Amino acid sequence: MADTLSAPERRRPWSRRTRPGVDLALAIPLLLAETAWLALDWIYGFGLEAWAAQGDQARIDSAAFAHMERLRMLLIVVLLLAVLAGIFRARWTVVAHLLVALLAGGILVAERQEWDNSHTASPTCIRYSANC
Repeated sequence: MADTLSAPERRRPWSRRTRPGVDLALAIPLLLAETAWLALDWIYGFGLEAWAAQGDQARIDSAAFAHMERLRMLLIVVLLLAVLAGIFRARWTVVAHLLVALLAGGILVAERQEWDNSHTASPTCIRYSANC
């Protein structure tokens, strides 16, 4: 009888779970780095720019828009990394990225709501109001 060689085993990312040690070694630094990026961008990217504007509303609005755009891009990147970690079945990395995505999404929604509330047109006199 001839000895046949079996086909080499293919290693697909989704075929086995990522080892917990490797998963946590990747999840913890990424969680800390992304959270630190959020804090530092808020302090240095938006806070110092608004402070340097010294009351110039156009510069403050520009800094706010730029900050919201950076938050949106971070949110997209974090969600893509969560999908990639899901493909590799690294559950703790997925959880860490989803926590950062929730944090970034919450901050983005809060800033957008604050922007909408502070930049609404002042209500004009309503015809049926007693104060017209």
